[in-house]
Amino acid sequence: MGASGGRPGAGDRSRPPRPHALRRYGQNHLVDKNVLHAIVDQAAVSPDDVVLEVGAAGGLLTRPVLERARFVHAFEIDRRWLPRLEELAAAEPRFVVHAGDALKADLGALEPPPTALVANLAYNIAIPLIMTTIAELPSVRRWAVMVQRELGERLFAVPSTKAYAAVSVLTQLACRLEKTRPVPASAFRPRPRVESSFVTFVRREGGGEADPGAPDGVAAAPGPGEYAAVSRLVRLAFGQRRKTLVNTLGGAAHAHVTLSRDDVRTALRDLGLCEAARPEERAPPQWLTFARTVGRS
Repeated sequence: MGASGGRPGAGDRSRPPRPHALRRYGQNHLVDKNVLHAIVDQAAVSPDDVVLEVGAAGGLLTRPVLERARFVHAFEIDRRWLPRLEELAAAEPRFVVHAGDALKADLGALEPPPTALVANLAYNIAIPLIMTTIAELPSVRRWAVMVQRELGERLFAVPSTKAYAAVSVLTQLACRLEKTRPVPASAFRPRPRVESSFVTFVRREGGGEADPGAPDGVAAAPGPGEYAAVSRLVRLAFGQRRKTLVNTLGGAAHAHVTLSRDDVRTALRDLGLCEAARPEERAPPQWLTFARTVGRS
């Protein structure tokens, strides 16, 4: 028999069956309602927010977010979930379903433009999606994302630690950490082999001037062009993180010129840095200053 109140019961075939998780999509669905309520509160979605959700699945996170937001764009690559999401969209004009891979979509064409990314991200797309929305979606001011705990640590790692990487520098140049919440593997089905974190961070205001008095040493984000230039240098350097900056960046294209090793040495000396400096030793504000200095050499 169906459940009371007209709601479908376990044997009701009027609703599409709940699909099982697929490994190829990195699916681990959040099932713990207490954790869900906690992360929705931490996401702090406002009535003015246009939310981008990637990996909406059955809409467990979508529904409480939609109650708080002005509008929600939901991407889902697994077409087995689309009937459930389309059912919700048919009843709610503030909700649009986008079938397909968000990383291949023109996110900049979304209307209205997203102001927040709120999502339980599949581990295999978390880094590229976060980096893409930081660099290419200036309308997004807030991120509230479930990620593998190791990635959560990398996003805001400090220099000279194992977790510190290119993604650390580029995230911290553009954004400021608000809060991380550990989430146990038991909160998901299927249960992942790793722990997770729900991380919230916000975009810095533009301007690009580093403030030594700021708590984390960066007061404002670089503009889009400068951020792209710094990003190229950072990615190249961390691609061979055991080598010195002189060796990895000599020959790199930057500020419309090809850098020589002497250009890199001169910039390091001007900043009072050792010529044997390696990428993981430089904090995000130092990377910004270095990129500006080497661009003038």
